[in-house]
Amino acid sequence: MIASSLNLRRRRKPAVAPDPALRGTRPSMTGLAVAALAGALSLFSFEPFGWWPVQFLSLAYLFYQVGMGSSTRRAVFLGWAFGFGWSVAGMHWLYIALNRFGGLPAVLSAIAIALLGLYMGLFGAFAAGVSSWLRKRWSLPVPAFLLLVFPACWGVSEWMRGWVFTGFPWAASGYAHVTAPLAGFAPILGVYGIGVLVAVCSACLVMLTQRRRLPAMGLFAALLLAGWGLKHVAWTAPAGKPLSVRLVQGNIRQDEKFSAEHLGMILARYRDMMTAAPADLIAAPETAIPVFPNQLPPGYLQTFRDYAARTGSAFLFGIPLADSMTVYANSVAGIGPQGQSYRYDKNHLVPFGEFIPTGFRWFTDLMQIPLGDFTRGPDVQAPFAVQDQLVLPNVCYEDVFGEEIAKNLRSQAQPATVLLNVSNLAWYGESTAIPQHLQISRMRSLETGRPMLRATNNGATAVIDGRGNVAALLPFYTQGTLAATVQGMAGSTPYIRFGNLLFLALGALLLAGAWLAGRQRQATG
Repeated sequence: MIASSLNLRRRRKPAVAPDPALRGTRPSMTGLAVAALAGALSLFSFEPFGWWPVQFLSLAYLFYQVGMGSSTRRAVFLGWAFGFGWSVAGMHWLYIALNRFGGLPAVLSAIAIALLGLYMGLFGAFAAGVSSWLRKRWSLPVPAFLLLVFPACWGVSEWMRGWVFTGFPWAASGYAHVTAPLAGFAPILGVYGIGVLVAVCSACLVMLTQRRRLPAMGLFAALLLAGWGLKHVAWTAPAGKPLSVRLVQGNIRQDEKFSAEHLGMILARYRDMMTAAPADLIAAPETAIPVFPNQLPPGYLQTFRDYAARTGSAFLFGIPLADSMTVYANSVAGIGPQGQSYRYDKNHLVPFGEFIPTGFRWFTDLMQIPLGDFTRGPDVQAPFAVQDQLVLPNVCYEDVFGEEIAKNLRSQAQPATVLLNVSNLAWYGESTAIPQHLQISRMRSLETGRPMLRATNNGATAVIDGRGNVAALLPFYTQGTLAATVQGMAGSTPYIRFGNLLFLALGALLLAGAWLAGRQRQATG
């Protein structure tokens, strides 16, 4: 049915004929610059701007340019330029960490970001190049190419970006839609599946130029309406009694955080803020305590144990923990009111920040960032019991990897009912990194149907409910404590059960439909 509906049986000219200038084997420098600009405009679809329709227009430009051309080589160059602009705009804040806090000269910092953008652009080149190659190999009509092949390849390219060389899936297109109608698909298809649907919607806009306005707008509207309807489905249900929580935001300056001169101030601030008032759960950010336990003043951790026993509070806080002189982890430690202890070790480490990729020590030696070759924690780790809830931590950009959180949930006999992210984004100054990270955490809540608590150094410290809504939020770049109540949720969404398999199945279905459309076109041609 898909193939027959897309097959061009009537040989009529399209309303807008392909521009002969687009048929060259290589785009001009102006064409590449415009493609990069179109990719960069996607920045405005993400927070703090949140203009998610911009993303449809941005991708539609790429789809039109590739769809109206005939050269795979040209498609590769355009996809590469588009991906470069998308990545540099979406992750420009890395420059602050390299230059302001890493001490890398401005020119070298800019070059490093440009090189990262060129690497990330390869995934855009993959999407455009492979889809263009399949178009020729399968003799695809324009609708099958735009609506089936290109969206599938775009989604696969974003998924690959999430795991190749440990992955860096920041600014995946689906994140822009946490408040948009397509968010309803998150508990089923996850962020990459939403990215495929975004690409289909963008292709519909291109189809408006091809005399298929009514079917294109019908499909566009159907996807948005279906997503809106799915947002009202309750995939999980309340479990246990709500928790009272206090989330601590110390707002320690990054140039002070690992300074011996300021260690006493940092320890005193977090001790005083964490013990200022009781709560079922008191959480502090990543490396809130920036030194190993044996480097702390005598009795420092005992203060939390005594307070927990006296008030019935439980603590979760970031601290480095060591098993030996060479085995140490970026960890979250827990202290319970009955003397329980807990440990979560970060599993997905940051290249250059928490481990040094082979052959790149020369680059890290140019910076003054306190680096460590941390040890990875296990893929699956147990949650921490707080009252009758189970709290599962993740550290900093670990919550960018939704499949890993879903795997942890489905692998537990008793899955967590509450998620907790502890982060320190002070590395990136007053940039878009903080609101973007909050948007990512909201996607994890949508995928899993569970609330996400965020305890951060300088933002975004927040409580997100099981439907991805921000229930409470501290102002960024301030010192303070967020007191709130959170309801744990139990049950499994399709995304928890199957992870990215449903998204991959959708991609395979689209490609199969395109292949059938090509076969039918050849048979009737």
